[in-house]
Amino acid sequence: MRDAFLVFGSPKIERPEIDEVIACMESGWLGTGPRVARLEEDFKSYKGARHAVAVNSCTAALHLSLLAAGLKPGDEVITTPMTFCATVNAILHSGATPVLADVDPRTMNIDPSRVEAAITPKTRALLPVHFAGRPCEMDPLCDLANRHGLKLIEDCAHAIESEYRGNKTGRFGDFGCFSFYITKNIVTGEGGMVLTREEEDSARIKVLALHGMSKDAWKRFGDEGYKHYSVVECGFKYNMMDLQAAIGIHQLQRIESYWQRRRDIWRRYNEAFAGLPVALPADPDPDTRHAYHLYTLLVDEAKTGIGRDAFLNAMTKRNIGVGVHYLSIPEHPFYRQALGWKPEDYPNAMRIGRQTASLPLSPKLTDGDVQDVIDAVIGIFS
Repeated sequence: MRDAFLVFGSPKIERPEIDEVIACMESGWLGTGPRVARLEEDFKSYKGARHAVAVNSCTAALHLSLLAAGLKPGDEVITTPMTFCATVNAILHSGATPVLADVDPRTMNIDPSRVEAAITPKTRALLPVHFAGRPCEMDPLCDLANRHGLKLIEDCAHAIESEYRGNKTGRFGDFGCFSFYITKNIVTGEGGMVLTREEEDSARIKVLALHGMSKDAWKRFGDEGYKHYSVVECGFKYNMMDLQAAIGIHQLQRIESYWQRRRDIWRRYNEAFAGLPVALPADPDPDTRHAYHLYTLLVDEAKTGIGRDAFLNAMTKRNIGVGVHYLSIPEHPFYRQALGWKPEDYPNAMRIGRQTASLPLSPKLTDGDVQDVIDAVIGIFS
């Protein structure tokens, strides 16, 4: 057993971002300012995108994208039951109605054939989630969006580095939403980013993200002198701070080395667990790039002799932090009560959600940490 608890998803924070945060604090400019602008430009360049707006979470990114897409009450948005609640909550907060389409049992991503079956005259948007860093099948999803005149909003919270057939995630649709939460592939503590295809969409998101104030509000405390502003919409407090961006601009510079480290850990896990009676993550599909955000085991009690929750408890007792990603959305009481969803109506997501367990996968892990995880897993299933 480890002496110290291994925190699940603990990020790797290095000296450059620590120094940048100190410099930010000493500058006196902690709110939205030049560092946020730099992170937007750097991320836009990394993704090869046209427009980028930094916000305070991926949840905010999703909400603002749905609003900028022009959704209205009664409009339907098709998404996956295998996701964090924020995806569905953002649809509800926009006033639209979420509709679920079950996942492919191998990829755990939304199944395009089930998306097509779920389209109705009320459908206005598709919101696929690139689960665990594996890109969705974007060709058929883009085809459906084009044929039916639907907005396409990508939830890329797990998929900063992901690519599908040579194209980067977040650029297929009208909007691409990213997370820099503390457990994500690069972090700002809390934070997110929206990529847009059209300049008018990014301009509206920027206004909505800061109380609905006109764009000059973003510069009103700058060295160009005071800028008057007008409130043009009923907006939100969703802007990112320079204090957060100070971390992100240096994290982004190391995104490839962090990706390589997670890939190496993923491969070590695959080799170590190959003989165990558990389902390992499916290999990345040809002509794609996996972001290696989550490493999930499927624990089937009938095959392993131990249930998923018992496995989680056994790992915790060995001082190894683990996660559940995710119980399917219809398992949660609110959605069953408010929307009438039943887990059994989405059997693939239900099974995956009841069996899944996520292991630590962070560039911060040492070789010794990785071996501790491996030893714990093998010990439990032995």
